[in-house]
Amino acid sequence: MTSLWKRYRFFVLTIVVFGLILIFYPNYGYRSLKITGNGFKEMAVLLPPIFLLLGLLDVWVPRETMMKYMGNRSGIVGGFLSFLLGSVAVGPLYTAFPIAGIFMKKGVKYTNICIFIGAWSTTKIPMLVLESTSLGLTFTVTRFIVNLVGIGTIAYLLNKLVPENQFAQIYQTEMRKESIH
Repeated sequence: MTSLWKRYRFFVLTIVVFGLILIFYPNYGYRSLKITGNGFKEMAVLLPPIFLLLGLLDVWVPRETMMKYMGNRSGIVGGFLSFLLGSVAVGPLYTAFPIAGIFMKKGVKYTNICIFIGAWSTTKIPMLVLESTSLGLTFTVTRFIVNLVGIGTIAYLLNKLVPENQFAQIYQTEMRKESIH
């Protein structure tokens, strides 16, 4: 029972808070429920195709191939592929994390996973096009270069500053999750 509580305590507390807001501030409560419902609808539309693609990636792309192109010995090619995959991605950032989990399972280097998530969050191509028409090409190019340097720097620093045994622990945790499901 204790592990069940630990696992779902945030969800239960959220429901309680929603209930209290509905009782004491009905207008805010209904608005927050509407916003939450819209978020669930968005996730319900986006997550099934993402999980389908993840399943195909998991089955069709051998671990050896992923390790060759994005693993520990991939060098700049792995960083470039990670950046490219993150930049052409579609969808909100929360859909990148299951993909990062599959990358871990496939042996992708942690630095490349950080680059992938960084690119997904800041350098998506559709976002760059919209930004350049709204804010100008100079701003877009400047921000892109700053993000490119920032993503690379953060990924490199994480790789250097986080002890190797913590990387191993993160990968083991992800592998355990995969074996449970």
